[in-house]
Amino acid sequence: MKKTNHESLNVLEQLAFIDKVVSRYKDQSSRTLAETDILKADSNLKTDMQKLPATNSVVRRKFLLNESSVLPRSIFRTARRIGRDLDPNSEAQIIQEFQKSKTRTRIALRFVILLAIVPLLTQQLSKTFVFSPIVNHLQSANKIEIFLNYQQEEELFKEIDFFEKRISFEKLINEGSTPSQEEINNSIKEKSLELAKEYKAKSVDAIANIFADIGSLISFAFVVANSQKEIKVLKSFLDEIIYGLSDSAKAFIIILSTDIFVGFHSTHGWEVLLEGILQHFGLPENRDLIYLFIATFPVILDAIFKYWIFRYLSRISPSAVATYRSMNE
Repeated sequence: MKKTNHESLNVLEQLAFIDKVVSRYKDQSSRTLAETDILKADSNLKTDMQKLPATNSVVRRKFLLNESSVLPRSIFRTARRIGRDLDPNSEAQIIQEFQKSKTRTRIALRFVILLAIVPLLTQQLSKTFVFSPIVNHLQSANKIEIFLNYQQEEELFKEIDFFEKRISFEKLINEGSTPSQEEINNSIKEKSLELAKEYKAKSVDAIANIFADIGSLISFAFVVANSQKEIKVLKSFLDEIIYGLSDSAKAFIIILSTDIFVGFHSTHGWEVLLEGILQHFGLPENRDLIYLFIATFPVILDAIFKYWIFRYLSRISPSAVATYRSMNE
């Protein structure tokens, strides 16, 4: 009799847990409730699984196996799909899953757009309306030099020297005589004033870029710090996309990424990128620093790629690793 009562209590606990989980996934009456359910479903479900009694160890083991397993997740997805297809009451569940997937996709895409637009607008607006006017004012008061580094001076002198040779050549070709020294000096003076304004604008732009980019990073960090729930939804969305790819597609993406960032020809891309960054901030192009970065950072990045493939991808999708090795060979 005691045993029967104990079994009845266990059955009641299991039924109460099932009702609690199923009620959480009922259709929501508004978009706000649906989004809130998407953001809290995973964390609440894990908490409920931890509260299960020992008699529900089979259910808990299935949950944990689905979360982390040595087998590919596609096997479990296929098994769940077959069971769902055989369930006569699966239509409502399919509609509910579609609604949740739609809401998850909307939240993830909206968050990605927000991450891109907010820092970009912050950088452009702060540079145009705040930092550029301040730097222009300081430069007009002769508190900022025209040239930020020696390379700008060398470029200006090369342009003036080239301009002097060009006007002499054009004068000789068009009029058949060499120009006088006074004509050359007047032309060089006008060109020098024009180049001075141009390099002043470059210096102002470079200094304003520094402060505007700092403001952009602060705005990006602020968005990330206040969007923890959206980050979880975005991670779930990306996991669903990545794990839904075929093994050949996964291998192709890995090979493309590694060849771009750590491949044989990636050094030229890194060199162009670093030169552009230095020019963006008005810094001199230090070739030794650029070559040192190229000699170390891609090697570290390559080691990280290989460790990730060996440590995680080989457990999650061994077939994708095998396909990657076959394609890479």
